[in-house]
Amino acid sequence: MNSKSDFFAGKCCVVTGAGGTVGSEITRQLLALGVREVRALDNSESALWQLENEIETPQVGFYLVDVCNEDHLIRHFQDVDYVFHAAALKHVPFCERHPSAAIETNVRGVEAVINAALRCNVERVLFTSSDKAVNSTNLMGATKFVGERMITAANNMVSQTQSTRFASTRFGNVAMSNGSVIPRFLDQIANNRPLTVTDPDMTRFMMSIEESVKLVIESMLHMRGGEVFVTLMPSVRIGDLAEVLVEELSPLGEKAPGDAVKIIGARPGEKLYEELTNEEEIARSWLWNDMIVVLPAFRNIYGYIDYSSYESEGRRMTKVYNSHKEPCLTKDELRAFLHDLGVLDEARRLKASATASDEAAILEYPATRAVAG
Repeated sequence: MNSKSDFFAGKCCVVTGAGGTVGSEITRQLLALGVREVRALDNSESALWQLENEIETPQVGFYLVDVCNEDHLIRHFQDVDYVFHAAALKHVPFCERHPSAAIETNVRGVEAVINAALRCNVERVLFTSSDKAVNSTNLMGATKFVGERMITAANNMVSQTQSTRFASTRFGNVAMSNGSVIPRFLDQIANNRPLTVTDPDMTRFMMSIEESVKLVIESMLHMRGGEVFVTLMPSVRIGDLAEVLVEELSPLGEKAPGDAVKIIGARPGEKLYEELTNEEEIARSWLWNDMIVVLPAFRNIYGYIDYSSYESEGRRMTKVYNSHKEPCLTKDELRAFLHDLGVLDEARRLKASATASDEAAILEYPATRAVAG
């Protein structure tokens, strides 16, 4: 295989959860790689409608599908080469409040994808997992852990006449994704509110959506079956992130009232650091091709899969990949990172929008008062 373009050219791909931050970017990058067709699946009508308006090409079909409905998946997996399974419930508090929904989507949905892929002889399936699957402290993370293990074990369900392979990719925070910390900080700054920080010493891995998805696609390209690919990401101290945003954006208008940063304390089940591998995985983890590859724990079951290139070309990991154990970006490096993301431009747009709304409200107020009088 010479390149990603050679690998994807002329292929038909399915992206589940295509309306989400990761799924929509996978769809865009696949189009740039020359695929024949992308089938974008999601259970959100609004998200699909928005994506369809952003991507106007006959190469992409948009389908309203419940990922837990195996019959529907079978219908859309016909003649498909590769499946990117990105559909999931991802918000930790929501999953805690609705455990049945979390298990149905994040576990039963994985089972449905596996069964449909085997039924339709899909060549490769890649599951997008999360740092929260590692030493999970919440239900969402536990479902992602189970999903990873189901995907690895699915390689043992393949019959002798099939060539379907399954693997996972695990990554940390995607900067600017829905519900993530940077958009929340930007909204607070735009509205002159203090930045709410759980703990300034908290660290997180962080990467742009474009870079994250490039590594997801690399994982699909290189997978043999059963691996968990871990993306290498820069580590960020949340206190430094908040301070840099305040320092950079304060000239745009008033600073946040009172203290620029308000410490609110860690939320239940929230870790001070982010883990992308754990102690048990060290012995079967290899640094390879700018990624960490975690090989299956029950490797003897998958004797027909050759993992030797990871061992011959890579370097065995000697420590866990933990955001507290990696050097954090300096403030200057954070500024460069935010600039590259376009975050400062987005903040100026939000600030201008909020200011315009305030001015409009002031202009309307006297007229409203006169009518009332």
